[in-house]
Amino acid sequence: MTRRLSMGALALRFVIALLAGVVLGSVVQTQINLAALQALGVEISLGVRVSTTGQDLLHFAPIYAGVLIVGFVCSQTAATLVVRRVSRRYRLLIHTLAAALGLWATFVLVNTFAPMPTLIAATRGPVGLAAMLATAGVAGWVFARLTQRGASYARGTASIAVLLSALTLPMASPLEAQPAPSAYQIDTVAEGLEHPWALAFLPDGRMLVTERPGRLRLLSAQGETLVESLGGVPAVFASGQSGLFDVLLSPQFEQDQQLYLSYACGTASANHACLARATLGDNRLEQVEEIFRVHPAKSGDAHFGGRLAWLADDTLIMTLGDGFDNREAAQRTTSHIGGIVRLNADGSAPSDNPFVADANALPELYSIGHRNVQGLVFDEANQRLIAHEHGPRGGDELNVITPGGNYGWPIATGGLDYTGARVSPFEEYPGMLPPALEWTPSIAPSGMALYQGELFPEWQGDLLVGALVNREVRRVRLHEDGRAEEVERLFSELDARIRDVRVGPDGAVYLLTDSPQGQLLRVMPRQ
Repeated sequence: MTRRLSMGALALRFVIALLAGVVLGSVVQTQINLAALQALGVEISLGVRVSTTGQDLLHFAPIYAGVLIVGFVCSQTAATLVVRRVSRRYRLLIHTLAAALGLWATFVLVNTFAPMPTLIAATRGPVGLAAMLATAGVAGWVFARLTQRGASYARGTASIAVLLSALTLPMASPLEAQPAPSAYQIDTVAEGLEHPWALAFLPDGRMLVTERPGRLRLLSAQGETLVESLGGVPAVFASGQSGLFDVLLSPQFEQDQQLYLSYACGTASANHACLARATLGDNRLEQVEEIFRVHPAKSGDAHFGGRLAWLADDTLIMTLGDGFDNREAAQRTTSHIGGIVRLNADGSAPSDNPFVADANALPELYSIGHRNVQGLVFDEANQRLIAHEHGPRGGDELNVITPGGNYGWPIATGGLDYTGARVSPFEEYPGMLPPALEWTPSIAPSGMALYQGELFPEWQGDLLVGALVNREVRRVRLHEDGRAEEVERLFSELDARIRDVRVGPDGAVYLLTDSPQGQLLRVMPRQ
């Protein structure tokens, strides 16, 4: 006869085994992430390694416990039932394999439904994934050993799940107080836009709006839809964050009627950020040609960048992203991923680009070390290129871009992974440029405009930065010495995700809201 474990004894053994898996998993994921940085040539001392491991035990381990417990309870309950039907001789092996399989199934489930492609960065490669699954296997082995004298614990294990799962539920954060509206009014120009991404003004007053699923909409000056979807738009890979991105007119548009589109192309398993040039016809795009695509191909549907801007010499800047799971590529000049590129109007690399002389570097690169650059303006008055990029949990950055500059990602960042794990031990690192402004916690910066109109003289020369998470616009003042400071929070009364911010020819501020029923809004001084 087997001895039945009491509920209290079983709970204690379960918690001990779970904690063993959580601690071991946290330590292993830290070492895998640090190894990825070391492969980039980063020096990590023993003290830094120990400190980073300790920080992850404080911040990553509690979140990882919530991930591990789901598969652990199910797997250990199932293992108990299998042992009863098969043989107690293989009990340790069955519990070990079941725990590893349970964690694998949890990873698949979480990565399928989470916004990011891979929740735990250490599992991006097969070696890291195998190591994390092995730590769960150890937890299963510990649980089997601790309960070896009793067999009637399947029901108790399931009961423990209810208690521990409740402890992992997130607590609601207090809402921030919203500022009072300023002296402006907001009017709706157009509605019914499906995830609009970018806006461009034609010389005759008409407007072009890109919609992420792959449509280029033509609006009248009053916002009426003239053409719901212009023909000839290149085929886009539209999934998650991917799709049709920016639209930019040629500097000589009135003469050549040319425009440029950035977009995701390819498939879920092999895709790129791409750039096409076309001529605007009556109801369609003509002479459409792809003139640039990011190399190498990547999988997934996140972090493409995609903003476009002209420099004073009529060369074109295109921002890119790291593809989320490819963050180390942002430090490699053999890859466009995680960089900013500078191109001639035909998509070729200018001969004076900063990496042209390096035979091992891609000639289109203008700067490296970026995560996901989604805001871009060229300040003609001060001849400076300004960009901002998304961090993970914190570490959003506003940068003044220097040719050949390295902006740190993922070696130097103020942000944490979404699991609370350290991306890097370093917020600064030799040879890497610090941001002019950092947002922690993250605001998820989106479109950005430099205000140079006359309707809002108090905003003159300031940056207007969309904030997707905070559902507002941040007014930022960038000084000539490169320092930046936030001045004001705007338009929060809309309670809408602001995807793009533009200054119209009339001096009004135009906003695109990101939703399946997005809007084009115009901000004018209050009458």
